[in-house]
Amino acid sequence: MHIITFYDDNSIILAIMDGMVYDKFQQEAIDYVDRGYSVIVSAPTGAGKTAIAEYVIAQSIQRKIGAIYTAPIKALSNQKFRDFQSQFRENIGILTGDVSINSSAAVLIMTTEIFRNKVLEEPQSLEKYSWVIFDEIHYIDNQERGTVWEESLIFLPRHLKILGLSATIPNIKQFASWIESIHNQPVKTVIELKRPVPLHFFFQSANQIMDKPEGLKRLKSRKPNKLHALINHLRMKEALPAIYFVFSRRRCEELAEELMSFDFLNEKERDEITKLYASLCERFNLTTEKTAQLMQPFIRRGIAYHHAGMLPTLKEVIERLFTSRQLQVIFTTETFALGINMPSRSVVFDDLRKFYGRYVRNLKTRDFYQMAGRAGRRGIDNQGFVWCRVNPYKITYEEIKRIIYGAPEEVKSQFNTSYATVLNLYEKYRDDLLKIYPLSLHYFQSRKNEQKEALRLISAKLKLLEESGYIAKDNLTEKGQFAKTVYGYELLLAELYEQKILEQLDEFGLSVLACACVFEPRKNQILPAGISKSMRRIKKICEEVYEEIKQKERRYRIYPFSKTPAFHLGLAMEAWLRGTSFEKILRFTDTDEGEVVRYFRMSVQILREINDAPVISPLLKERIHNAIKVINRDIVDAERQLREG
Repeated sequence: MHIITFYDDNSIILAIMDGMVYDKFQQEAIDYVDRGYSVIVSAPTGAGKTAIAEYVIAQSIQRKIGAIYTAPIKALSNQKFRDFQSQFRENIGILTGDVSINSSAAVLIMTTEIFRNKVLEEPQSLEKYSWVIFDEIHYIDNQERGTVWEESLIFLPRHLKILGLSATIPNIKQFASWIESIHNQPVKTVIELKRPVPLHFFFQSANQIMDKPEGLKRLKSRKPNKLHALINHLRMKEALPAIYFVFSRRRCEELAEELMSFDFLNEKERDEITKLYASLCERFNLTTEKTAQLMQPFIRRGIAYHHAGMLPTLKEVIERLFTSRQLQVIFTTETFALGINMPSRSVVFDDLRKFYGRYVRNLKTRDFYQMAGRAGRRGIDNQGFVWCRVNPYKITYEEIKRIIYGAPEEVKSQFNTSYATVLNLYEKYRDDLLKIYPLSLHYFQSRKNEQKEALRLISAKLKLLEESGYIAKDNLTEKGQFAKTVYGYELLLAELYEQKILEQLDEFGLSVLACACVFEPRKNQILPAGISKSMRRIKKICEEVYEEIKQKERRYRIYPFSKTPAFHLGLAMEAWLRGTSFEKILRFTDTDEGEVVRYFRMSVQILREINDAPVISPLLKERIHNAIKVINRDIVDAERQLREG
């Protein structure tokens, strides 16, 4: 096995390590890679798929052929940047919507959206790379974002080889056959069904512990499950540390509070974790943050919680504490399971039902194993333990068996081309862009009526763009040139651009508008009272423009409608631009602080996309530059977080 070691002087040593042995599926994939094939790997969470990616990266650096690594979420992109940078030093760079570090590196980590944009808008920038690694490639069937993976694969430059890493999916061969059909090149599949660390399943129901789901059918008691009883059982069985998955941010915190009567650490361990927590908080400028101070009593007992509503820097601190193996129980939402390398001895499910888009329903088998796969630390544990807390009056025995013992769901296309994609394709292919659809996974998998409807939808979007002045005389108009760079918010922002509204906005107005575009209010979340006069004006204009867009989309039967702007964070954004501290701007919103940071970072990304439009004026560019500079400071600055980390 070839291992590449990198030294500070940037010299490279190619060393043979006699004791290095790969699992059979890993070696099979590596052999295909060495022979120049694209490869899709389907294996359980925790099986060791990342080792294959590391091999491709090492070989790409050593041979000076370059590689791109794409991930579905920024948190995973950031973690991979840190992990790979520790191995490969200056050969690693990262490019996401809000971070750009060493962007000309031999290996570049991106979100899949950034990669898709490059494929469509500037494919020449990918010429120096030979491999693209799609981590969590099964994300192609994500309802909201799956089309990004599909577009990336359809328009992939021919010189790029693919390494796709996927959770266990039964139709992996169909997926590979689709890629082969559109690129006329062989794609090898590697399938591993077994985990190196086997999982054992247990259940808590009516406050009783059982090791077989059949025991659930015999229960007559209506006793509620007690958290303390379960955690005591895990402690006695030496089944800690545990990741406890919860499908509610608030419940994460409530359960952690409920467990505060426990103390999992001895005096030496408590002293060590307290010092580590203090040093990490100092490194990430969290020493005076109220939420970091509130977390400290939990940390001293070996307990923590972790969810998207928390500050990104505080989440990173918790992740580092967990990898130090000093935290014994962490209550977290499901994003903790997505690719982030945080295994434990046990995994606990608070429930086997979760919110899927519009309603709560029983877990998909693949989602269950994405989380359950965090149990059992390779090289540390001989087995992993999965505990399911069950209310038999909410979920049937048959459904529990289906979730745990059923076949994982097949990957299904969620193809829904954006207006920006249509514009980019029209610029290249003109009316022939309608011939692109038969290349999609959706076409490959669908029945005739579904294919017909998908083609109608693309055609309808094209007609709307022509009617609205984005296309004229077989070319993109100035408005079309603007819209093709702004994915997801094209129509609203392009109409405001055409009406010269963007040119009239100062840094405050541009920032508030960008934030309104990206913000998604919770159900029944109310707009704060007392918004400024200038914000009311922007809001009124946006609502009028949006209503016209919606009417056109309704007429052309284009669904879902374009996203409506939401100004719920406008006051907080204005206060932030005035230099108000982050803690104080939270008075202007009932949105969780981690979400505020996320939406401010997304606002920066939207402003950058507007800035990339080739048609905007120098004045607008200057105002956007100034707006980004003011928004992207302190805790909002994701790049700073990575550099400090």
